[in-house]
Amino acid sequence: MDQIYQHFRGEERHFIDQVLEWKETVQNQYSPKLSDFLDPREQEIVASVIGENSDVKVSFLGGVEVTERKRALIYPDYFLPEQEDFKLTFFEIQYASKFINLQHRQVLGSLMSLGLKRSKFGDIRINQDIVQLVCASEIAEYLKANFQEIGRAKISLKEICLNKLIPQIEEMQELIMTVSSLRLDVVCSGVYNISRQKIQPLITNGLVKVNWKTVDSVSFECRDGDTLSVRGYGRSEITAVEGKTKKDKWRLIVNKQK
Repeated sequence: MDQIYQHFRGEERHFIDQVLEWKETVQNQYSPKLSDFLDPREQEIVASVIGENSDVKVSFLGGVEVTERKRALIYPDYFLPEQEDFKLTFFEIQYASKFINLQHRQVLGSLMSLGLKRSKFGDIRINQDIVQLVCASEIAEYLKANFQEIGRAKISLKEICLNKLIPQIEEMQELIMTVSSLRLDVVCSGVYNISRQKIQPLITNGLVKVNWKTVDSVSFECRDGDTLSVRGYGRSEITAVEGKTKKDKWRLIVNKQK
């Protein structure tokens, strides 16, 4: 057990225990287990805990190939998963696009105000005036009946098939930089080119996420592979921590959203 834990942060132990429970259930009952939507870090943990050389397998699906949030299907090795097993429903949001400009946070905020968990929703895709949503099929009828406005805008939902999902294209630029420490405030200051005095209140006020989870400690230590997002400044990923320079600074390679 400790061998599994040592590869992850302490705060991820609860989720690791949950995945181990899922795995044990599949082994004991010989039937598949479907998770809610997982962020990429959670998917990484599931894949690692399930492993490859096991009588239990895992597959992920969130729509088309390039999706961020996906459901995990954990199943016995003889089971052959199909798209229907992931229970995904795809909606296009109909609204007065000539007069209204919908943003991701508005759509998500309105969904959350219905009292549903974030884990019941996959990606929200926006391309100009097209807005699409992936959700767990078990809440699809509830959404159709209750999701009728975003802010003050009246909306309706039109169910679409998988191949109608619009592509999500993220342009990234690679940065090579040095920082004095791997503290969250220091790294974010370097990546986003803003002062530590400006980044620190953003962190303490819950506007910064590491691996899709809010982190409010400025001294949180970043690692190789961490995905950072600062509200209003975009997302970035630390693709490599390359050790220290002669001047005792950390050398980082970072992919940053353009």
